[in-house]
Amino acid sequence: MTEGTAVVLGGAGAVGELFVRLLGAHVPTTVVDRTSSPIAPTVIGDVCDPSPEVLDAVRTADTVVIALPEDVALHALSACAHAFRAGCLVVDTLSVKHAVAVTLARIAAERGVEALSLNPMFAPALGFRGHAVAAVPVVPGPRAAWLLELITAVGARPVELTAEEHDLVTAVAQAATHAAVLALGRVAAELGGGIDRLGELAPPPHRALLALLARITGANPDVYWDVQAGNPAAAKARAALAAALTDLDSLVAADDREGFSRLLGDLGTWLGPRGDDLRAQAIRQLEALRPSTG
Repeated sequence: MTEGTAVVLGGAGAVGELFVRLLGAHVPTTVVDRTSSPIAPTVIGDVCDPSPEVLDAVRTADTVVIALPEDVALHALSACAHAFRAGCLVVDTLSVKHAVAVTLARIAAERGVEALSLNPMFAPALGFRGHAVAAVPVVPGPRAAWLLELITAVGARPVELTAEEHDLVTAVAQAATHAAVLALGRVAAELGGGIDRLGELAPPPHRALLALLARITGANPDVYWDVQAGNPAAAKARAALAAALTDLDSLVAADDREGFSRLLGDLGTWLGPRGDDLRAQAIRQLEALRPSTG
């Protein structure tokens, strides 16, 4: 199934543009946003207070992608739901799934549409190739299968899971990871002696984390706020992170070298056969972080 048209609400943003390029290579695709898109025809409008032109764009689309922050996306879904045509595919791209999955399921039942909840697990600028896309099939169907096939065809890896599984996994993979990097940033700013000196002396693992810190601080704060504040499992992940640091501090304070060795051994056992591949990957990535000599 490749016929039809698509509309991307929020298509002028980074995530929206990712999907505009994907869909636009196969079907006529329109952007709805407050600003014009440089890569697709645009209907200028407010998706939370849709004009007749916005609703017409939604009404005629066979695939509707909502690429907006959580609070705006949920409002847009409610405001535009009555315009979804029966049989169309409605897609969100939120980083937290518990609320939007419930909303999509309700709208799908009312309007007779398919619903697919996606979360690209990478920064949009990196593109799909080589990266994972979390996929929650709320109400699957042929159009949802078609979109997942497009994502696979451009080199990405759709990973299907439930909304609950998604939020638990991303609480660790995103919320705890971002929290750890931000916490390190606070420590570096307080104790590191300045970014220039720290950058001169930092070993490769620390440079990698400083690079991640720079990436986070240079991005849209709303994205990272939604990960921390919107995910119901994020607080548990942050608490576990804090407890793990406290436990490590206790091992060192007690001069418990054996306990420290057991910690590393237990984590190595948890990594299992993937450990060797990840260690090799770490060597390649850290080698790429050699500081510039220019």
